Amino acid sequence: MKDTPAKLDRRVRRSKKALQESLIQLMKEKDFKEITVTEIVHHADLNRGTFYKHFQYKEDLLREMMDEVMNDLVASYREPYKDGRTLKMKNLTSSAVRVFDHVYKYSSFYTLLFKSNSLVDFQMKIGKVLRDLALKDLDEYAPDPKINREIHASYRVYAIIGMIIEWVNSDFKYSSRYMAEQLVEILKLDQKKAAYKPRVEGE
Repeated sequence: MKDTPAKLDRRVRRSKKALQESLIQLMKEKDFKEITVTEIVHHADLNRGTFYKHFQYKEDLLREMMDEVMNDLVASYREPYKDGRTLKMKNLTSSAVRVFDHVYKYSSFYTLLFKSNSLVDFQMKIGKVLRDLALKDLDEYAPDPKINREIHASYRVYAIIGMIIEWVNSDFKYSSRYMAEQLVEILKLDQKKAAYKPRVEGE
């Protein structure tokens, strides 16, 4: 009996996932240009024929993996205001924040991204894509004319990226739900009321 399309599709996804994980693990050990297709399939416990069913070159595998991560990141970032919902920070809930679920889903990729120098260009691309997304998608009601919109967008986006880096560097010490809760509380914090007492003694 022939395999059904759904079964074939699951098999393709499993094979591609195994190849992606194999490439990620190898990139933790050596430079991408030094990695061979043979090493990738051997590490994934697959054969070369399986690789060439889906990709012509190892660069195609890397490109597809990065596109998949980026598309999922964009979708998770847009979750709180999808379907045209107005995004009010005072009403934002942690359940609407999906960025950290996304990062945990691709934890191996983000560990490689922020704990090595293998994907520096992609690190920069993430910041640019999210910043441009914030500027394109969101118009703030009654914005403060003294605040530059582009700088404000960069501030918020890179603050989130900073939280992600801290989380990755802690080996995902906290749950994605906890990280989302922390982000919501930080966003709701009234900075005008915040004050900090220095721990260093005056001269």
